[in-house]
Amino acid sequence: MNASTSSGSGASRDVLAVQTSKAAARAVRASLRGLLLGIMLAFAGHASAADDAEYFPVTHAPPGMNLPFSEAVRVGGMLYLSGEIGTGADGKLVAGGIAAEAKQLMDNIGGTLARHGSSWDRIVQCTVALADIKDWPAFNEVYRGYFKQHFPARMAYAASGLALGARAEVQCNALVDRAARHH
Repeated sequence: MNASTSSGSGASRDVLAVQTSKAAARAVRASLRGLLLGIMLAFAGHASAADDAEYFPVTHAPPGMNLPFSEAVRVGGMLYLSGEIGTGADGKLVAGGIAAEAKQLMDNIGGTLARHGSSWDRIVQCTVALADIKDWPAFNEVYRGYFKQHFPARMAYAASGLALGARAEVQCNALVDRAARHH
């Protein structure tokens, strides 16, 4: 084999590698288009679900406050909860700092879940806002205790201010038990 044949087969390998890469990229694009189409069709089937949305008013607003949101909205098999802060029955933040607020807000979420046909093990996603990200470990210590089977997907971030001066706010989305969907 001479040098020109040797470099020629190297070039052939390079061409083959480029063709293979292009084919793989086309296959990935086709798969993504199929996935996107499937998602669009799935949501198109749920377009009428908005007509079936059930809105639940806030049941524990601070006295004299007419809050401009629902405590939860049920659409099909999903329950979307509004953010909860650590307010007690009087509508005021509980005393005791992040641990006390975290426990109260998680208890509030548990009450909302129970009222609307869901439970802790049906939560699939939560978003956590903390007034100070340094509270993340203390918040997590309380949060962990509410999930027995699995942890939902979650995002946590620090906010420059939360309602009523709260230290934490949590919003969750959960699956609804089948029986609750039909009343």
